[in-house]
Amino acid sequence: MNIFPTAFAATSTHPSSMNSLWVLVLFLVFIYFIMWYPQSKRMKQHRKMLSGLKVGDEIVTAGGLAGKVMKLDDNFVAIHIAENVKVSFQKSAVSSVLPKGTLKF
Repeated sequence: MNIFPTAFAATSTHPSSMNSLWVLVLFLVFIYFIMWYPQSKRMKQHRKMLSGLKVGDEIVTAGGLAGKVMKLDDNFVAIHIAENVKVSFQKSAVSSVLPKGTLKF
């Protein structure tokens, strides 16, 4: 005879599906604010910087080349990096715009 019938009763250890759904939603919100939002913000700032480029701006590329913009196209930029040396590359490779007068040629 079982003296403690409730002590041996099976308890439900499975969380309800609603709790699992809330955990998933909170995880996705966390991922959005930690990863996607900052990245999209940086991409928006980079696009704004690229759209504001003009001839004469001093820039640094992703590869570390620094020079003055000589020619702009929709997808390409030509920069002057040294005396009689011009380099052309994709506009998306521009990493930053330097303050005027930073480069001396």
